[in-house]
Amino acid sequence: MQEAPPRRSNRERTEATRAALLAAARTLFVEKSYAETGTPEIVAAAGVTRGALYHHFADKQALFAGVVEAEAQAVAAEIDAATAAPLSTKQSLLSGMDAFFAAMAVLGRTRLLLLDGPAVLGPKTLDEIDQRHGGRTLREGLAAAIEAGEMCPLPTDALATQLSAMSDRAALAIEAGASAEDHRTVIAAVIESLFISRT
Repeated sequence: MQEAPPRRSNRERTEATRAALLAAARTLFVEKSYAETGTPEIVAAAGVTRGALYHHFADKQALFAGVVEAEAQAVAAEIDAATAAPLSTKQSLLSGMDAFFAAMAVLGRTRLLLLDGPAVLGPKTLDEIDQRHGGRTLREGLAAAIEAGEMCPLPTDALATQLSAMSDRAALAIEAGASAEDHRTVIAAVIESLFISRT
């Protein structure tokens, strides 16, 4: 007689439901946009009830925020992975920037993080999400270079904001068909120019 599969705990079921909602919402938000996606479509695609949606998320905007947070976390994870090996501060920043562009090439990510994100959640909320993830990795890399005396002693937060803005605009341009190599070359040159020459 075949054994019945082990029953999942309440926590496992809760996590599975949340993951299904986030995955279904991400797909629909990318395919149709936030504005054109309704919650009935999301719960149908996730295979859950409307009550389950509102158990996990207060409303559609809160669900969208969850999707954006997950995307920002995924970008940061790729940057962390690319800079985990022992690297010079300069190489760490350059590798992190390459990882950012690779991560942003995932289908729908620029729309979620750079277009719909600010429009739906507002710049302040999106900035807070970024500061917990990708913005954090950039600030840490810049701070390490400045503290080591290898980079010009500039205000770290302002420098991170400027480089992040450049990178975001580059990611949007690449998404629209611009040369990824050209944008990587320019941003790499900007980063390298911040380092103090020892010659």
